[in-house]
Amino acid sequence: MIDQPLTQILILLIATVGVVALARRLGLPPILGYLVVGMALGRHALALVAETPSTHLLADIGVVFLLFTLGLEFSWPRMVAMRKEVFGLGLLQVVGTMLLFAALGRLAGVAWIPAFTLGGAMAMSSTAIVIRQLTEQSEVNRTHGRLALAVMLFQDLAFVPLLALATALGSGALDGGFSTAGILRTLGIGAVSLLLVLAVGRLILRPLLVEIAHSRLKELFTLTVLLVIILSGWITQTAGLSMALGGFLAGMLLAETEYRHQVEAVIRPFRELLLGLFFISVGMLLDLRLLMDEFLLVSALVVGVTVLKVAVTTVAIRGFVSTHFKALRTGMVLGGGGEFGVALLTLLLPANVIPSTLAQPLLVALVLSMVLAPFGIRFNKPIARFLLREQGPPRRAIEREDAATHDVARREHVILCGFGRVGQHIARVLEAQGFEYIALDLDLARVRPARQAGDPVIYGDSSDESVLAGCGLDTASAVVISFANPLVSVGIVRAVRAMRADVPVLVRTQDDVGLAELTQAGATEVVPETFEASLMLVSQVLMLLRVPVSRVVRTVGEIRSRRYATLRNVVYRDGDQATRGDLDTPMESLGTVVLPPTAWAVGRRLDEVRRRGAQVGFTALRRQGITGREPGNDTVLREGDVLVIYGLPAALEHAEAVMLAG
Repeated sequence: MIDQPLTQILILLIATVGVVALARRLGLPPILGYLVVGMALGRHALALVAETPSTHLLADIGVVFLLFTLGLEFSWPRMVAMRKEVFGLGLLQVVGTMLLFAALGRLAGVAWIPAFTLGGAMAMSSTAIVIRQLTEQSEVNRTHGRLALAVMLFQDLAFVPLLALATALGSGALDGGFSTAGILRTLGIGAVSLLLVLAVGRLILRPLLVEIAHSRLKELFTLTVLLVIILSGWITQTAGLSMALGGFLAGMLLAETEYRHQVEAVIRPFRELLLGLFFISVGMLLDLRLLMDEFLLVSALVVGVTVLKVAVTTVAIRGFVSTHFKALRTGMVLGGGGEFGVALLTLLLPANVIPSTLAQPLLVALVLSMVLAPFGIRFNKPIARFLLREQGPPRRAIEREDAATHDVARREHVILCGFGRVGQHIARVLEAQGFEYIALDLDLARVRPARQAGDPVIYGDSSDESVLAGCGLDTASAVVISFANPLVSVGIVRAVRAMRADVPVLVRTQDDVGLAELTQAGATEVVPETFEASLMLVSQVLMLLRVPVSRVVRTVGEIRSRRYATLRNVVYRDGDQATRGDLDTPMESLGTVVLPPTAWAVGRRLDEVRRRGAQVGFTALRRQGITGREPGNDTVLREGDVLVIYGLPAALEHAEAVMLAG
């Protein structure tokens, strides 16, 4: 095993880049690539990378960041609206799975208390794997995704007493009997820590972020967000809870502020890097030699654990959904093992409270079920249809959307590169005038709600020639590039011109930076928004000064023909460039709200929601795959409706709270 840390990091990066790129090329989940890297480089295979407490800590922090991001999407009103699913469904799943596997453990010769702990380990699912895979499939807000999330939240809470029990068993503290007082003490400390996180967050967090945003220092904002995440995780871990739960609570607290989207953008790079390390550390636990030696036993355990867990979860969920199909899909999502279960088994191994002939193969089977979990989650729908022998609709909603987009690509249309604020404004005008368009963007926070609203938006790189070809560049009547970064726009213009020389290309920029380079690359027109705003003001001023309209039009036209040369001699104050996009200047944006069964707005009309204080624009309502624009005030909302709303961040948060909790 190589001892030099820098060499280990280099090997890890090379292997990760290669394997994850190959997995993406083959259409496999990236999670699988990380797990394969961990298996290949860990101590049970090539032994090139050592497992250290530091790497495990970083991996755990990666899960904290993932749960923090989830908390940003899962606000406190949503938690209140889903309380029955979290504490009802979650309790049924955890207790049912625990009892079943505890009984099986007792038959295998395990004492009752270790058997219950073993059952708890089997009940856990991997939050990191499930949420990551569901997010990639855009299924987090579907019924099975929402119910799976509720169950995993309860699993995080149930992990507290199970961890205390496993720790006591591992240290031999329960040799003299079961200590109920110790478990209750741990639960009490945990409850106090949760209240502390919530109280500190509500009293201090928002005023602190407001003050930091006014300072206009993005570095300070980033540091503060990292501090909040790590501090919240540290408080819950110190109290005997999981760090991940602290991260989730911190995310829920920040979700109620207008800085939610900026916070998510800040922590995304940290989350992706650390989460990859977590999956690699899980892969390192898989003992390939034991898998080969005990292949039949491990295979039987993997199949048995997965089937039993899916069955128990499906039965528990059936009372909360309308069909067997939705229950089975949720069960399949939760069928894999979890990192908390691995942690519990790891604590039990040294104490020999479980026979080693069972414990070691069970640990390998649990890790292997995590490796296979992305496949079960990805193909949960066709597998559920096959098992229930149901004939589903001809195509999924996402497939129907893709087919409609491809139909547009074969007709005359406009390609919008970038679906931010400017791109959406252009799209609305084109739509109102009867022109078709296809939009491209790499920001999932924009693409996901836009697709839910029924807009023809594709997640893809606008500078990729294959993506442009798929969007129908051959039949496009114009290409509009709305990205603010001129370097990005130059790459897109060159890609367009490499494929088609005659299509008009209109480029938006903030100012004259990159104007010459864009023109040289082949842009038909470059529109600097700062200069255009100045021209509009100039024309209004000249008209107020009673300059003839023909002269005003001629003056503006001459300035444009000289590429805004007249407007370039301006003096900038120091720091003007740095203040663009200030954190304390909120901007209107789109948002989506999915109504769970217990939401306050279910069964109520839209005008009741407005009277309750929802000061946003309701731009669309998506129900059973059908999108309706501008729903009327007499529209009665139903369970599962996806409402597309538009407004300032604070108004979006308040409207979501109203619809979910009243």
